[in-house]
Formats: sequence, structure tokens, C-alpha cells
Amino acid sequence: MDESSKSLPTSHLLGSVPAVISEEKNASNYEEGFEQQPANGWKGVFNISSYIQFFDVDTDIVLNRLMSSFYPIGGDFSLKIDANPDLYGLIWISTTLVFVLAAFGNCATYLMQKHSDSSTSWSFDVSYMNVAAGSVYGYVIVVPLAFYFLLQYLGSKPSLVRFWCLWGYSLFVFVVASFLLLIPVELLRWIIIILAGSSSACFVALNLRSYIEGSDLSLMVVAAFFLQMALAIFIKVWFFP
Repeated sequence: MDESSKSLPTSHLLGSVPAVISEEKNASNYEEGFEQQPANGWKGVFNISSYIQFFDVDTDIVLNRLMSSFYPIGGDFSLKIDANPDLYGLIWISTTLVFVLAAFGNCATYLMQKHSDSSTSWSFDVSYMNVAAGSVYGYVIVVPLAFYFLLQYLGSKPSLVRFWCLWGYSLFVFVVASFLLLIPVELLRWIIIILAGSSSACFVALNLRSYIEGSDLSLMVVAAFFLQMALAIFIKVWFFP
């Protein structure tokens, strides 16, 4: 009896726990693999896991891309984001610019009024926040989207995420310029905003050119340049009058 009982397979015994544990592990591994698998097609639009790859950046990568936005002549930004375009810069920079324009716009208006009339009292205009949010978010989403569909219609093969990444980082120079626009000297403000707008416009135009190289679409580069300059002038006229 003892020898025959020893020859029995332990997986069929009543107290055999390892078999149960292995089955539970296999089931849990299957469920985890199923949950981590991103949805395909239109279902991926509503799946958070589909967007994780666009936020897979660290501080060094973001800082490197921010510094590249200050050197538009090189035109190598499109090469840096080619393998890993991110939407982190788009959201973070545009949101920062909205709050900076609303806050500094009110401060700049107060300083200019205080310079001409010492009896002027401080008041915060909430409409600055509404205009800043509508203009910045609208511009950084709609303009790249328009270029994407237009280039696709003309036979090119652009990437919408790369366009959003490009235009998102192009706004960082306006965040820095907003600090300097607090100076209550009108001529200096115009010089600052023209330099900032030119830098941002060259950054977008030169990097956009890499997507349409070899095609007769130079007008698209010119349009992108002037749209950035128009945004710069709008920032100056509305928020720093």
C-alpha cells in the first residue's frame, strides 16, 4: 500500500496545491496580457493605453527638445522627434502659456496704466484667461490639424502627432518672452515680440520643410511662418497693449 501510494501522481491528490497555483498563475497571466493589449481601430481612440506611448519621455528628453526650439536654424528637431514624438510638451507648454498670458497680461496692462496715471488701482480682468485659453488651445490644435489634412490631400504622408509635437514646442519661446514683455516700454515690447515670433516661425517653417521636401509645396512653409508671426502679433496686441 505504501509503495503503490508513492507511485501515484501528486497532481491528482486531494492536497496537491502546486497544480492549483500554477493554473491560477496561468489564468492571471492571460488576463494581464489581455488587458495590456491595446485596442485596434476606432476603439483605440477611447483607450487610455493607446496614448501612453506619446507620454513616454523623461526630463532630459523634454529639456533637450525645449532647447532645440531656441535654435531654429538647425532644423533638426524633426529628426529628434521622428522616432518618439510626444504630446507631453504640447499639453504642458500650451497650458503654461495660457496662465502666463492671463497673469502677465493683467500685470503689463496695470504697469502701463500706472506709468501714465499713478492713481490707477489694480484689477484682474478674467477675460484674459478666456481669450488665452481659446486662442492658444485653438491654435495649437486646429492649425496642425489643418496642415495635416491639407498635406494628406496633396499627396504627402504627414504625421499628425509629429505636427502637434512640433507646434507645441514652438510656443515655448512665447512663455519666455512673456516675462520680458512686462517691461513697460512699448518700443522694447515690439522688438521682443518680433524676435520671439521670428524665432518661433523659423522653427516651425524649417522643420515643416523636412516633411514636404521634394514636393512643390513651398507655399505651405511660408503659410506656417506667417501664421506664427500672426500669433505673436496677436499676443502683443491683446495681452500686452
